[in-house]
Amino acid sequence: MIQGRHEEEEKNRQPFPFDIHSIDAVVLSHAHLDHSGRLPTLIAEGYNGPIYMTWPTVDLLEILLKDAAYLEERDTKWENKRRKRTGKEEIYPLFTIEDSNAALSSCEGIPYSQRQKVARGIEVCFRDAGHILGSAIVELFIDEEGREKKLVFSGDLGNSYAALLKDPAVIEHANVLLLESTYGDRDHKPMDETLREFEAIISEAADKGGNVLIPSFAVGRTQEILFRLGELYQDGKLKQQEVYLDSPMAIATTEIYHRYLGMFNREDRDTMRQAHSHSLHTFLPILRYTPRSIESIALNDINSGAIIIAGSGMCSGGRIRHHFKHNLWRPEAHVIIVGFQAQGTPGRALVDGSPSFHVGGEDISVKAHVHTLGGFSAHASQSQLLGWAHHFRQPHPQLYLVHGEDVAKKELQKAFQQRGWSAYIPDTGERISF
Repeated sequence: MIQGRHEEEEKNRQPFPFDIHSIDAVVLSHAHLDHSGRLPTLIAEGYNGPIYMTWPTVDLLEILLKDAAYLEERDTKWENKRRKRTGKEEIYPLFTIEDSNAALSSCEGIPYSQRQKVARGIEVCFRDAGHILGSAIVELFIDEEGREKKLVFSGDLGNSYAALLKDPAVIEHANVLLLESTYGDRDHKPMDETLREFEAIISEAADKGGNVLIPSFAVGRTQEILFRLGELYQDGKLKQQEVYLDSPMAIATTEIYHRYLGMFNREDRDTMRQAHSHSLHTFLPILRYTPRSIESIALNDINSGAIIIAGSGMCSGGRIRHHFKHNLWRPEAHVIIVGFQAQGTPGRALVDGSPSFHVGGEDISVKAHVHTLGGFSAHASQSQLLGWAHHFRQPHPQLYLVHGEDVAKKELQKAFQQRGWSAYIPDTGERISF
């Protein structure tokens, strides 16, 4: 699913550039909507085959697709009311809750490191990508007249310094490599520096009395932030007395993370065990869930001393906008941006220093301190992308750079070329063969 400016998102309404009835199987790297969001549309337009993914992805997808369908139906209803008033033709939702349920019924889970036949002559194997729970590097093994060839799609590779999840698995051979390039043009701040800055912001906000607002993606980033706050709490460094997770989706996702504690990296698992914790909730005892709207609205009465984590991650919707309306104009408030902000999103405007924020028909003056902590990214940095690819043995696979803005792809292409790799940037709709 394309996310960002309205005109960009309208591309989601364009027909798929292939014959849906020719597809034998769908393979999904992970649950994030930019990878999974058009599965219900695929089903609605006639696909009725299997959709393969890891087991945690199956669980997360149920949350994400149902929520996306609810929002799609709601927003379409509002838009059509507006269109009726102006005499415009009504539109249909991209997909419905019924379509999402149909997509979910087609999902089939596969454990990591297990080869599974998905079509005639084709097997898939998922390796841990370390990006979010259940995220996978996809290995496709293709049998061609008795000769095996392999395509590897990196999926979204995780930041090896992030909390909870394991480092991306090492792959050593491929004929073709499709590599993400989200941060292909830069490295993140060192994690120890990021954590010091995070602690300083939290401490300053407590001393000056302002609330801390953290717009966060429900899947992955929220759980990372809860763990880091838990570390501060366990070390006696968290002065705030209440942390609110104000997102029904993030709450449900956090509970799924608790089911898969065995997939966490050993170091962070041991840290939680030493605190006699079996969940992020017990690791951070001052954590409060506010799933109901009335509980979220009640947070308006808190003028200081609270940490509020809410979606959406790019500030384009969700409860974080509601909290911005009540806090952005306060000089003592702090906003911590902990995730990637796509061009054209409200979050990107905040990062770029916009003096106002439009919400609920009002332009709210931005007087709060806005901090960007790129070190919390769940994506691999340029150095990490290059380091991961370095494990591929000679001869190097055909390398295609995907999933990134143009500048990031071009900078990563240069970095590979300097290391003796030919890296190709394909155009949208381009087909490759090998």
